[in-house]
Amino acid sequence: MIDAVGNPQSLLLLGGTSEIGLAIAGKYAARRPLRVVLAARQSARLDKAVEDLRALGATVSTVEFDALDTASHPAVLDKAFGDGDLDVTVVAFGLLGDAEAVWQDHAKAVELAQVNYTAAVSVGVALAERLRRQGHGRVVALSSVAGERVRRSNFMYGSTKAGMDGFYLGLGEALRGEGISVTVVRPGFVHTRMTEGMKPAPLSTTPEVVADLAIAGVAKRKELVWAPAPLRLMLSVLRHIPRAIFRWLPI
Repeated sequence: MIDAVGNPQSLLLLGGTSEIGLAIAGKYAARRPLRVVLAARQSARLDKAVEDLRALGATVSTVEFDALDTASHPAVLDKAFGDGDLDVTVVAFGLLGDAEAVWQDHAKAVELAQVNYTAAVSVGVALAERLRRQGHGRVVALSSVAGERVRRSNFMYGSTKAGMDGFYLGLGEALRGEGISVTVVRPGFVHTRMTEGMKPAPLSTTPEVVADLAIAGVAKRKELVWAPAPLRLMLSVLRHIPRAIFRWLPI
């Protein structure tokens, strides 16, 4: 269970090599003993994540997770919950892709949609079932400001995040009153492996900053967290710009 100051005893990271997800797990682990389950495909990056969390004193296990294999997701979650209740679940997997290449390649476009939206819905539905069964839990869904108003420059990615974002906001409403909360986190440009080599956008940030904001949001049971917070005002303005003007903005 989560203690009086908001620290969980256990955490599941779906997307076990996500830099933001691992930053969240690491910050929780630094506060108190934490049992962590990392769900990801086996890799050297996963091994390093296990090593780093154990160095912080966490008890860490892994489960094999393939976002595209949606039929396996219920069994993956059964394994993840096999050692007991999970207080916090972080949904942190996704693809970015080359913005211009992906909408012109059928296979790449379908893969992006399946990972970022279909797989996110798949694990969300299966996860909700298990959290309702245990009667408590917090979910952190890592979305993106790209889904707030889809832009021509990355419309494939933005459209998948818009769908994922809407699903988890709706899931939070559906689970309201059952001891379960869902916090959707909308980061802007984050300096990670995924964005390496790209030109930083305004208000760019780091995994550690996003993790701090996500943890604070979970503690307050917030439904939506902007990372960083000023993005909320910026996107509020952009949302109301007529499309005829919006398409000419350098964003």
